Amino acid sequence: MNQPPDRHDTDRSAVSHGSGHAGSGAPGSQAPGDVDVGPPIVADPAPHRDTRRNVAANQQWGGRFAAGPSVVMQEINASIGFDKRLWRQDIKGSLAHAAMLAKVGVIAAQDEQAIRGGLEAIAHEIASGTFPFSEALEDIHMNIEARLAERIGEPGKRLHTGRSRNDQVATDFRLWVREAIDGLGDQITDLMRALAERAAQHAADPMPGFTHLQTAQPVTFGHHLLAYVEMLARDRGRLADCRRRGNECPLGSAALAGTSFPLDRDATARALGFDRPTANSLDAVSDRDFALEFLAAAAIGAVHLSRLAEEIVIWCSAPFRFIRLSDAFTTGSSIMPQKRNPDAAELVRAKTGRVTGALVGLLTVMKGLPLAYAKDMQEDKEGVFDAAEAWALSLAATAGMVRDMTPDTMRMRQFAGSGFATATDLADWLVRVPKLPFRVAHHVTGRLVALAEAKGVDLADLTLDEMQSVEPGITRDVFSVLTIEASVASRTSYGGTAPVNVAAQAARWLKVLT
Repeated sequence: MNQPPDRHDTDRSAVSHGSGHAGSGAPGSQAPGDVDVGPPIVADPAPHRDTRRNVAANQQWGGRFAAGPSVVMQEINASIGFDKRLWRQDIKGSLAHAAMLAKVGVIAAQDEQAIRGGLEAIAHEIASGTFPFSEALEDIHMNIEARLAERIGEPGKRLHTGRSRNDQVATDFRLWVREAIDGLGDQITDLMRALAERAAQHAADPMPGFTHLQTAQPVTFGHHLLAYVEMLARDRGRLADCRRRGNECPLGSAALAGTSFPLDRDATARALGFDRPTANSLDAVSDRDFALEFLAAAAIGAVHLSRLAEEIVIWCSAPFRFIRLSDAFTTGSSIMPQKRNPDAAELVRAKTGRVTGALVGLLTVMKGLPLAYAKDMQEDKEGVFDAAEAWALSLAATAGMVRDMTPDTMRMRQFAGSGFATATDLADWLVRVPKLPFRVAHHVTGRLVALAEAKGVDLADLTLDEMQSVEPGITRDVFSVLTIEASVASRTSYGGTAPVNVAAQAARWLKVLT
C-alpha cells in the first residue's frame, strides 16, 4: 500500500508528531487523495478490550504507523484547532522557501511556478472558508502541504526540501508575533495620542494627587494623564526591542542540525523581511524567547492599562465623581435603575489576568526543556494568541474611554485642596523664607496641620497669629503659597505638574505622535 518516499523528500528517516515536530520531513509519494484513511477511530466502551481499532496508516507517515492513533492521542497531538491562524504566515514562508530553492537550483523553475500557483489557490480557499482542514493531518503545515500535493501533484512534494516543520513553525510563529507587534504598536500610539490630547485640554485643571490613595499634593489632570503616556511609551519601546531581537529567520535550520542542500538563507530572510538568518540551527528551532519577550511586554502593558482602568473605576464612583462615561462604555443594573457601571474599565482590569497568565504558562512550558525541539513547545501558541487578542481589545477599549470621558473639573479642583494638600508648600515656604532647616520646617508644618485639624479648617483658614504661635518667623506672605493654583504653578522642576510644564509636555508628545 505504501510506496517508497519521493526522491526529493527530506528528513525521511525521522518521525515526529504535531506542529513543528522534530525531524518532520515531506510526505511520502502518495498524494493525500490516493489513500483512504478509514473511518474515525472511536474508543470501545467495553472493559478489558482493545481501545483502538486498526485503520489504515496516516498517509503522511506511511508504513511506520500501521495503525492510527487512538482518539485521545489524536486529540492531544493535533494543533490544527488553534495553529490554523498561522496559515498566512505559513504560505508566505513556503513561497519564499520555494523561490529560494528554485534560485539555487534545488528545484526546477516550473516546479516553483506550480508551487506558487498552488499556494495562492490554497490561500484563496482558506480566506473564503472552503479549505478542508483535517485534524488527522495534525497542524496547519501538514494541512497546507497535503492540499498542495493534492492540487499540483509531484511539484508539491518537493516544497519541503531543505526544511523541517521545526524551522517552519518557528518561522511562522516569528512572523505572526512580528505582525502582532506592529498592530499593537499602532494601538499603543493611538492611546498615547488620545491621552496627550486630553492632557493638553486639562493642562491647568487641578485635581488631588494621591499617595497610598490618600490626598498628597495638588497636581493637574493633564499631568496625571501624561503619566500614562510615559508608561505606554515604555510599552511601545519594549515591543520595538522585542521585534528587533526576534527579527531573525530560522528557515533553513531544518530539524535541528541544518541541511546538506545549498540553501541561500540570506535570500529567504530578506524575502520575509527579517534582518538576518539565525546563526545556530539548534537555537533557531528551540528558541521561544521572542514569544516570551512579547508576553512579558504584553503583561507589563496590560498592568499599565489595568492601573488606568482602576483609576477610571474610582473616578466614576459616587464618592469621587471626577469623570463621567457615556452609555457607550457603561452598562446599567438589572435591578437598580440609577446605576451606571464602568464595565469596560472593569473588563480591561480583569483581562490583565489572561495576559500575565499566558506569560507564566509559556515560561513553565519552556522551563527545563533540553535542546532542541520537544513536543511541549506545541503549547507555545494559544497563550500568545489569546494574550495578543486580550491586549488589543483592552487598548481599544481604553482609548475609547479616554476620548469618551467627561471630566468634572470643578469637583476635581474642590478635592484638590482637601486633606491639607498644600502642607508641602507651607514646608517649602518655611525653608525658603525664614530659612528653617527642612526637618524643622516639616515639624512646624505638622504642628500647624494638627492645629487646623483641631479647628476643623484648612491651612489657609488659620489666622496669621495662630500660625505665628507655632513659628514666629511666619509672615503674611505665607498665604500666597497656600492656594491650589499657586501650589501647582510652583512645581516647575522638569517633569513637575506646573501647567506650563504640562502644556509643553503634551505638545511635545502630540508632535512626536503625529
